[in-house]
Amino acid sequence: VQLQASGGGPVQAGDSLRLSCAASGRTVSNNAMAWFRQAPGKEREFVAAISRRGDSIYYTDSVKGRFTISRDNAKSMVYLRMNSLKPEDTAVYFCAHSRFSYGSRRQGDYVAWGQGTLVTVSS
Repeated sequence: VQLQASGGGPVQAGDSLRLSCAASGRTVSNNAMAWFRQAPGKEREFVAAISRRGDSIYYTDSVKGRFTISRDNAKSMVYLRMNSLKPEDTAVYFCAHSRFSYGSRRQGDYVAWGQGTLVTVSS
């Protein structure tokens, strides 16, 4: 599976962005997908995950109510809609493909990673 993330860029606090992840290769609709992020000087952390059918979704607490993960299996796409962005959301955002049908917060469950897209939020 190859993943290509896009949609990042510089924004102001309070703005919105939608990240996209295009998947190709094996049938990605059979597996969960997720977004992780890595802020400067910090370890990569979980952001959101979605099960293969989109009926089970998880978010890290800091983005609940502001971010929305979704997927379009017909297009092999996963999205992350980010509203009310804060400076602490500044990071490189990675999409990831799970080995399982259900989503999780564990990085070890994900076997394919995109190259990342940088989101910079200024105050």
